Amino acid sequence: MTSRLSRLAVALVATAGATLGVTVANPAPASAAATICYNTSQAGAYAGTANQAASIWNNATVNLTLSANCGSNLRIYQITGGGSYAVRTSLGNGRVYIDTQQAAQYSPLRIMTHEIGHILGLPDNYNGNCAILMSGGSAGTGCTNPYPSSAEANRVSNLFAGTFSATDRSADIFRDSWPSVLTPVS
Repeated sequence: MTSRLSRLAVALVATAGATLGVTVANPAPASAAATICYNTSQAGAYAGTANQAASIWNNATVNLTLSANCGSNLRIYQITGGGSYAVRTSLGNGRVYIDTQQAAQYSPLRIMTHEIGHILGLPDNYNGNCAILMSGGSAGTGCTNPYPSSAEANRVSNLFAGTFSATDRSADIFRDSWPSVLTPVS
């Protein structure tokens, strides 16, 4: 009980610091990291991109390891048309669909890392800020940043430490992060 309260206090301080723009080191995990096994057998040309995105999340978070082709918590698919999106069935489980047409307009690595972020418990944040990974396509086609902000990384770390809870819904579908048609700027 004391260990859980200590972890909770550290998580609250880290979250408050991130909200205020203060960098706070991630708390050390109290137990072994959760492993999310992702499967790229249907990812086509984006299998390597999925591996890069997994590496980004592994380096940005604690309490979590994404590991390739050891199972199918997360399945990654290449599609053509319809837009890139994620379907989270529970925290750390679901499917990511990468649309080849959108990946020709936007950074494929940013799309992949963003969509995996949904599987890891993050919602969209359409604020247009390129420094915020979950801003998705609202940051424009020129934004290629594939890295989560410290607040986003801390949120994922805390979700997998059990100090925060993700809303448990039967299935969350995250669509429309990446506009499929470029709109001329007026």
